[in-house]
Amino acid sequence: MAKRRNNAFLIDWTKLVLGIGLCLGAGALGSVFTTPAIAGWYQGLVKPAFNPPDWIFGPVWTTLFILMGIALYLVWTSNSQKRVAAQKIFYTQLGFNVTWSYLFFGFHNPTLALLDIAALWIAIFLTIRAFVPISKTAAYLLFPYLVWVSFAAVLNATIVLLN
Repeated sequence: MAKRRNNAFLIDWTKLVLGIGLCLGAGALGSVFTTPAIAGWYQGLVKPAFNPPDWIFGPVWTTLFILMGIALYLVWTSNSQKRVAAQKIFYTQLGFNVTWSYLFFGFHNPTLALLDIAALWIAIFLTIRAFVPISKTAAYLLFPYLVWVSFAAVLNATIVLLN
């Protein structure tokens, strides 16, 4: 553990690495379904003009998973009695995240994926709400994730309509 200068809290590096690793691992699991579909099935879909280039998704998701891991760490290492319940909501949203990749890219079903991303959005919102009383910083770290998933939901819905 390392002590921060002029601050009373310690960083538990093991938990920080585990939190970030868990989230990056979820991303890696999702990419198992995503990567094989990019060059084939996904390229054949009609996509809207606002669809970002394929290369942007990797860096964005990596950044978001790191922020999610840091947020998880902040809640996990808090003394709050609410942390266990908040973590359960967090793990639920992480499950919806991986499931979306499977449904959209693995199962080739944008319609089911749209239902999943709606549940994911709600779960992220509930996670943020659960994190606020424990760590406002942790909650704020999830805002970019909520914004990106909002955009992804619009993109998903548009793909459903166009195909």
